Amino acid sequence: MSVQTPATAAAAAAGAPHPSQLPGPIPSSSVIGNLHLPSPPFISAPGLANLRDIGGYEIPSTSGRKKMVRKGIVFRSADPTQLTDEGVAVMQKLGITHVYDFRSKLEFGKTPETEPKEWEGVTRCHVPVFPDVDMSPEALAVRFQLRNSRFRDYTDGPAGFVRAYSTILAGAADPNNTYAPYRTIFQHLASSSSSSPSSSPSPLLVHCSAGKDRTGLFVALLLSLLHLPPTIIAHEYSLTDLGLAHRKSAIVDHVMLDPAFDGDRAAAERMVSSRKESMLATLQYINEEYGGAEMYVIERLGLTKEEVERIREVMIVDVEENEERELLDWRRNAEVVEEVYRR
Repeated sequence: MSVQTPATAAAAAAGAPHPSQLPGPIPSSSVIGNLHLPSPPFISAPGLANLRDIGGYEIPSTSGRKKMVRKGIVFRSADPTQLTDEGVAVMQKLGITHVYDFRSKLEFGKTPETEPKEWEGVTRCHVPVFPDVDMSPEALAVRFQLRNSRFRDYTDGPAGFVRAYSTILAGAADPNNTYAPYRTIFQHLASSSSSSPSSSPSPLLVHCSAGKDRTGLFVALLLSLLHLPPTIIAHEYSLTDLGLAHRKSAIVDHVMLDPAFDGDRAAAERMVSSRKESMLATLQYINEEYGGAEMYVIERLGLTKEEVERIREVMIVDVEENEERELLDWRRNAEVVEEVYRR
C-alpha cells in the first residue's frame, strides 16, 4: 500500500485536471439525482459545465411596458477546455463569436489536456483578472493555509466572500493590468452601431475556472447596470451551485488533496459554494465602497457614461404581450437551488 505524503498530495492536486473540466456530456436534465437543470437558463453543451444565458430576467419598469435582459448575447460557463465536437456545435449554433477567459496564464497549458479550447468562428480573448496569480481551486487551497491570507476568506461565509471579492474588483480595475478584463467586455457590449439602437453586439461567452467568482462578479456588475434587483442578481449567481452540483463532490475532493485543509471538508465546501447571501453582501459592499456598479465601471474601469447607456440600450429589451412566456421564472428556479441545498 502506498502512502500519500502532503507533498505528493499537493502535487497530485496541481497535476490533475480540475473536475469542472472532466470530459463527457453535460445534459440539461437528470444530472442531479432526480433534479433537472432548468432550461432556460441552462444550456446543454457536451464537455462544458455550468453553461447558461444570463438573459430573460424581468427588469422593473415604470414605462408601462415590461422589460427584460436581452437573451442570446451574454453566456457564462466553467472552463470550456474539455468541450467536445458536439459541444462546439452548440456554441456555434448560439452564435458565440468571442470567448473571454478570466484565468491567469498559470491556470492553463500545463499539459496538452489543459490547452485553451478554440474552434472555427470564435476569437479567444485572454483577459486575466490577475495575470500572474493562479486562482484555480487547487492554488487557492495552498493559499488557504497562509495565516491572514485573503484567500482564506473564501471559507468564512458571506463576509469572507466579500473580502475575497474585493480583491477581484480591485484586480479587474488595476491600472497596471493592461488586459483591462471587465472594461474590455463592457466595451464589446457597447460596440454595436449607435446609429441603430436595435442592433446588438455579437454573442460572447465569459468564463474562468469554475465560472463562479471572477465570472460571477462580472455578470453581477452587468446586471446591476441593467437595473436588475439585487435579489435576482444574487439568485443568478447562486445558479452555479446548481450548474456544478453534479460535480461538487469531485471538486471538493480535488481541493482537499491539499493538506492545508487538514480534513476540514466543510471549509472546502464553503470555498466552492455560490450562496446568494455572498452576492447580496458583495453588492452592498460595491454600493458602500464605490457608490454602486455604475460608479465602479465609470470611475474605476474607465467606461464613459455614453458607453454605459449604450450597454443599456442593447441589453434591455421590451417584452411583447405574446412574449411574456420568454421571461424566466426565477422563483421556480430558486426552489430547485434550495432543493439541492437540502440534499
